[in-house]
Amino acid sequence: MLNFLRNRLRDHDEAEDVLQRFSVRALERASQLRDVRTMRGWLGKILATTIVDHQRDMIRRRRREADLDPESLEDYMAEPDPDLDVAICNCLYRLLPTLKDEYADIIWRADILGEPRDRLAASLGTSLNNVTVRLHRGRRALRKRLEQMCWTCPIHGFLDCHCEKAERIRAQHEAISREQK
Repeated sequence: MLNFLRNRLRDHDEAEDVLQRFSVRALERASQLRDVRTMRGWLGKILATTIVDHQRDMIRRRRREADLDPESLEDYMAEPDPDLDVAICNCLYRLLPTLKDEYADIIWRADILGEPRDRLAASLGTSLNNVTVRLHRGRRALRKRLEQMCWTCPIHGFLDCHCEKAERIRAQHEAISREQK
């Protein structure tokens, strides 16, 4: 199977990654196999979907890399935007610990650290589907907490946040604006 993947993907490391994903998926779905005589076709389907998922991931990765122009990033990062600073709020970091531990952990690792879901599933000893469900439920719980804490709805933005950090940033921004006038 590794030789097949090497020929198909033309990259030894990618072939090993896909084989690893395939193995994990096959083990996770072993209970779905009803008839041993159909194992070859069943494994073929799992391998085919694993290859397709890998190719989709590669396309997404290439698009993200193409969208990131280093020169535009340097220009963007060089000049801080005071209006953006007013909009940024640390409520998210304060509210994460108020969620169930499994939700806070999955949101932190998937959304903030950017850890891939398949790696999360493997490290948590659960299925990819379970990770997706936890992430969805965690985001929904976090959204509910943010709506409770912030005075404006998410449709109009969270600029009316009244946490301590937002108040300090707002006051600093107003002082700078008065000095510039």
